Amino acid sequence: MRLFNPGTGQVLSILRDEHEGQIIDKLSLLKMGLKNWSKVPLAERIKAIARFSQQLEKKIEKLAAILTSETGKPLQQSRNEINGARTRIQWMLDNAEKYLSDEWVTNTDELKEKISYEPLGIICNISAWNYPYLVGVNVFIPALLAGNVVLYKPSEYACLTGLEIEKLLYYAGVDQNAFRVVTGAKEVGEILLKLDFDGYFFTGSYATGKYIYEKVAPKMVPCQLELGGKDPLYVAEDIEDIAAVAAATADGAFYNNGQSCCAVERIYVHEKVYDEYIDAFVKTVKSWKLGLPTDEGVYFGAVTRPSHLKILEAQVLEARAKGAKLLLGGHIIKHEGAYFEPTVLTDVDNKMKIMQEESFGPVIGIMKVSSDEEAINLMNDTEYGLTASVYSSSRERAEKILSQVNSGTGYWNCCDRVTAGLPWAGRKHSGFGATLSHQGLRAFTKTKSWQMKG
Repeated sequence: MRLFNPGTGQVLSILRDEHEGQIIDKLSLLKMGLKNWSKVPLAERIKAIARFSQQLEKKIEKLAAILTSETGKPLQQSRNEINGARTRIQWMLDNAEKYLSDEWVTNTDELKEKISYEPLGIICNISAWNYPYLVGVNVFIPALLAGNVVLYKPSEYACLTGLEIEKLLYYAGVDQNAFRVVTGAKEVGEILLKLDFDGYFFTGSYATGKYIYEKVAPKMVPCQLELGGKDPLYVAEDIEDIAAVAAATADGAFYNNGQSCCAVERIYVHEKVYDEYIDAFVKTVKSWKLGLPTDEGVYFGAVTRPSHLKILEAQVLEARAKGAKLLLGGHIIKHEGAYFEPTVLTDVDNKMKIMQEESFGPVIGIMKVSSDEEAINLMNDTEYGLTASVYSSSRERAEKILSQVNSGTGYWNCCDRVTAGLPWAGRKHSGFGATLSHQGLRAFTKTKSWQMKG
């Protein structure tokens, strides 16, 4: 398996796809490791994960450089991701004891009733490439804290980062048989689906998630899917600072080259502020620098998967053929690396692929609407249900709109953000189950009810 730097097109490394025998051997080691790791006191597991977080801070420059070389994201955005992962880890460390310890329901002389939270067992974590630290710690950190062991398959586009994570967990004191990495592409994933795990946790596309769910359903073990989105955003006419809103929402659409599950992918703007918003939005996007991810001040780096460039181009061409107006970008950049021009389209409608199918790139369609009711209908016109955003000077108005949008997260005057204390969950084709919050900690446990008399 050749690993390429999407920023330069050069080969980074060559790794072997692990074969079935190697993976089975690692699974056997995890089975042995479960007996030990699950018996380590929670306080000691917390200390080990805290040391892991400290190592992320200590080695951030090296880790960010590796991440940028694999994914093509600008170096500062790689640093931001690692720091963001540490913030999430800290919340889990602060709350693990509260949500993983026994919970007393009744405690009298005559009757004692409690709930205990036991580890699921051996977790299969098939992770994503766009934020390998952020989506990774959402799963393997609470899994380890809860006493599980983890077989971690990083994306083939982020293998080197996955191997660095493994080294740092071991250095921090996590049992080597509590966490094992397997590297490879689709064929390795197929092997994992055949083996016996106590839970599957996947982050990625709807198509792959659906396939995984169908494959593992007969095993009757937990299968949690964090999938994609076609996240809508509505700008109401009562916003006070149009330029500031345009800048914030452009960042929500284009940060990490739009390669975020919760990136803004569709924008609806009230007709009364539409023209002014469009002007400010385009001005903002034009002000951001595109270039090599390692260059100072770059906002737009490379697209991680070179094969995705053609998909982005096809979405733009289809929209233009159906009447969309191209205000900015729209083309693949001729370069040894994988680059696509930041693209803004107007005069779009919800029948176009760019407003229906996940783009996952630096492209956005912006549509004019005449009312809140029209915006709500268009925001709900999707197979996905991850996040939705409303910008308005009225919280009451925004809450009324968001309460009618079928999404797992609602944003008022913000977008494209994730908070450790709140559940991260999708609806419809955006998946099911939750990471983060107390729900995300307990997702890696099975409950036992205790009823004791005498």
